[in-house]
Amino acid sequence: MKKIVILLLSVMLIFSACKKKENPPTPLRQLSENCWAECTYNALNQMIVSNSNQSSVAKPYAVFDFDNTTIINDIQEATIIYQIENLLYKIQPEKMFEILVTDIPDIHQPFAEGYENAAGEILTTAMLATDIASDYDFLFHQYSGFNEGGTLTLEQIHQTKEYVSFRAKMRFLYSAVNATFDASVGYPWVLYQFAGMTTAEVETIATQSMDYWLNMGVYTKVRWTSSETHLGISGVVSVSYKTGIHIPIEMQDLYNTLTENGIDVYICSASMQEVIQAIATNPKYGLNVPQERVFAMRLKKDADGKIINAFDENYFFTYAEGKVQTINQFIRPQYQGNAPILVAGDSAGDYNMMTAYPEMKIGLIINRVRSDSFFEISKIAVESLCNTDAKYLLQGRDENQGRFRSSESSILMGETEEQLLWNH
Repeated sequence: MKKIVILLLSVMLIFSACKKKENPPTPLRQLSENCWAECTYNALNQMIVSNSNQSSVAKPYAVFDFDNTTIINDIQEATIIYQIENLLYKIQPEKMFEILVTDIPDIHQPFAEGYENAAGEILTTAMLATDIASDYDFLFHQYSGFNEGGTLTLEQIHQTKEYVSFRAKMRFLYSAVNATFDASVGYPWVLYQFAGMTTAEVETIATQSMDYWLNMGVYTKVRWTSSETHLGISGVVSVSYKTGIHIPIEMQDLYNTLTENGIDVYICSASMQEVIQAIATNPKYGLNVPQERVFAMRLKKDADGKIINAFDENYFFTYAEGKVQTINQFIRPQYQGNAPILVAGDSAGDYNMMTAYPEMKIGLIINRVRSDSFFEISKIAVESLCNTDAKYLLQGRDENQGRFRSSESSILMGETEEQLLWNH
């Protein structure tokens, strides 16, 4: 009898051991190592293994920022540069001033310190908008691409003092508005330059811009200075911008590995809805996100489906707290009220959604060595580096080469030494 009992217990133990081996989910696809920081890579893989879900019940989901998180550099800013360089506008000249001052609280308020002209004189939105509108009127009637009787080619128009001033002052105004007023003014303001276009037209420009920057493959700063012989009322101004866009293979792989393991992927971005969805949903860019899972800044459209210079109040301003509001209203209800298991971001505009959910398994920080609110959670990530229960993970990149690094530390543009945290 005693032998029978021992035999039965042995069988039960063997069965139990086998059963335990079958319990952990097996991911359909493992995350490739590529150039992930080792501890970040291990933690992401473990999270995917633990949350792999091939059923349709209570699926987990992840939320990513786009600019400087999913991609390297800013697709909205890059698209604006491409728009300026190719004069891709549907705005009538008499409407340009109105577009440029839309929603500016005080168009005569002096710009923030550092946004004076070359002579050190104070500038305002009204001054820059006046000069830009005047130059745009010239370009509109002289450039053949506007089909208004102009005969100059794009190459020829680029040589005119009016164009040289137009491009510098348009980009300068973008920087000055964002430095002088808060994000709730500056972020939607730049999108109003797409007024008069349809969704398809904006998506075409975004795709053309993306291809242009991807093919360029140069990561540096370029400076534009307005003409010294065509002063206008604002004088000579100078401004710089970053070149280059890259979609890291690590992010393409992460998006698709999550999706194949039953973890839905969402994007919540402060760039324009049409710009983000043009890239995120196009198979050639490798992210493969369904359009209904893209949430970004949305403008109103007129009866003909053309964009107007007004924010769509049916949606939230997808920056800072607005990202949390967007997740809570439009995404969480689809998942029985559950919070995202993974949130990824790079700067202050993502801080709220990176800290709002106690249930979040991982907050993935693309390390831009920030001195804003992201310094605090980056510090937490460093203090818990490689811990099995670390909530925040750092991923480094080289901004001069436009790629990820196998490290938590980053090399900032123009620098040669790596940095882990902002040194204040």
